[in-house]
Amino acid sequence: MLKRSRLALAMSFSAAVLCGCGGAADSAQPAAQSSSPAAAAKDKRHQFEAAKADCMKQKGFTYVPYVKPEKQETEQERKLVSGDYQAMREYREKFGFGIFSQHVYPKEIGIESLQEGIQADPNVKLSRRLSRAQYEAYNTAKDACIGVAGKQVLGVSIKSNIEYIGLFAKAFKRAKAAELDGDPKLVELSGSMATCLKGKGYTVSDTKPTALARRGEDLFMDQLGALGREQMGDPPGGPKMTKDTREFQMPELTPQQGKPYLVKEVKAALDDLECGKDFYAVYVPRETAVKQKINDQYAFSF
Repeated sequence: MLKRSRLALAMSFSAAVLCGCGGAADSAQPAAQSSSPAAAAKDKRHQFEAAKADCMKQKGFTYVPYVKPEKQETEQERKLVSGDYQAMREYREKFGFGIFSQHVYPKEIGIESLQEGIQADPNVKLSRRLSRAQYEAYNTAKDACIGVAGKQVLGVSIKSNIEYIGLFAKAFKRAKAAELDGDPKLVELSGSMATCLKGKGYTVSDTKPTALARRGEDLFMDQLGALGREQMGDPPGGPKMTKDTREFQMPELTPQQGKPYLVKEVKAALDDLECGKDFYAVYVPRETAVKQKINDQYAFSF
């Protein structure tokens, strides 16, 4: 996947809600003890999954401790998360903000690999063999066991998978606001970027660094969601989403149908990058570091 857009994150969140996918290491075996931060985070993910499995066993269900294998990033992906201008420009020239491109270039944007990753969780296959009543009981038990694992391993109180996701999303949002929105250099750069965007005719309602960084994605996510509601109405009943994990109705678009929207998105994304060239060079690596810290803190993986 070239970039983890907020849309891909939303899909990961929804998938986790529906299938109870784990978020932790590359096998079910405990990680070797190590003093490195990366190894400690990996071990916490294993512990979290092991605690869920023990709890599920006590409730009469089979659950396989599963931590997704760590993805090896390409050089291009490493440059993207470092805020490299040329890498970001090459990405945006084809994919825009990474929103409508999932309908035009689903394989390249990483939607297929995201789904493949979900299907690789052995618990998905196990849960599909259950009857409807068994599946509902399984999900009830799983939510309870996520609460147990949260208390034992993370030291937090959560009652369900969706609360776990919301906890992560809220912590990430809070950490970004604390570490990035108050940074004098980023505030200065975001002001210059906002002035440039306004000069190009774009509306900028919030100049905080975190708001400005997601402004374009939010705009086209809203357009995509509006198309989904036009096609299918409001989302049907299901797991409730919190204010930090917005419920989203995905439209059905062929590549041909999605292309006109993507053309507009690409132009907006390139204008955004040109205005924010200096801003993103500082903001993106900082945001990447914050996300990794919160991922490790909450044993989260997507």
